[in-house]
Amino acid sequence: MREVTLEELHQIASDSREAIWEDAKGEGRDVKLYLHWTAGKYHTKYEDYHINIDGDGRIFVSVDDLSTKLSHTYMRNTGSVGIAVDCAYGAGSDDLGEYPPTAAQIETMAKVICVVAEALWLTIDKDHVMTHGEAANNEDGDYRWHKPYAWWNDGYGDGDTRGDLEYLGTDESSSYNPFAEDGSRGGDVLRGKANWYKDHGLMDNL
Repeated sequence: MREVTLEELHQIASDSREAIWEDAKGEGRDVKLYLHWTAGKYHTKYEDYHINIDGDGRIFVSVDDLSTKLSHTYMRNTGSVGIAVDCAYGAGSDDLGEYPPTAAQIETMAKVICVVAEALWLTIDKDHVMTHGEAANNEDGDYRWHKPYAWWNDGYGDGDTRGDLEYLGTDESSSYNPFAEDGSRGGDVLRGKANWYKDHGLMDNL
C-alpha cells in the first residue's frame, strides 16, 4: 500500500486502461467504478480495494495495475475498480457511528472518481460509477450475477448489509433514504461532485 497523488493515480489508471477494458468486455459490459466504505477506522487500509482514502483525504493504492482483480464487490470484480473511504466502523442504516465519512474523504473520493473515470474513458453516471449499495441492488439493470442484497431489499434473508455510502451524514446527504429521487443519496452526491470537478478543470490542474 503506497500513497499517491491525483496525478500519479491518473497515470496508473491510464496505464491500466487497455487491460481493464479487455476484462470488462469479456463480461459483456463497460468498465465500472465501485465506491465503498471499509467499515473500519480512519487510518486502517484494506487491500480488497484498489484505492483507499484515509480520514485526512490521502490516497493510497494497493496495486499498480487497476486491472488486477480484487475482492471488493460481490460477483462484479472483473473489469472494475474498487475505491474505498476508510471509515464507517459500526455504521448502519440508522447511524454512521464514530467514524462517519469526513469532508476530506468525500471531496477526495469525488476527485478520485473524476481522475480515474477520465483516464479510463468513462462517463460519470450510475451506469459506470456506483456505490456498493447501488451495485448490490443492481441499479445499473444488470441482474445476471445475483439477486439484490442491500439493506433495503435483503432478497436472501441473511441480513447482508452492503449499503456502503447510501448516505454520507452531510447536509446534502443527511439520512438513510434509499428511494430518494432528490439527489440526496450518497452515490448521487459523489457523482455530482465528481462531475463538478470535471467541469471546473480538475484535470487541467494536476
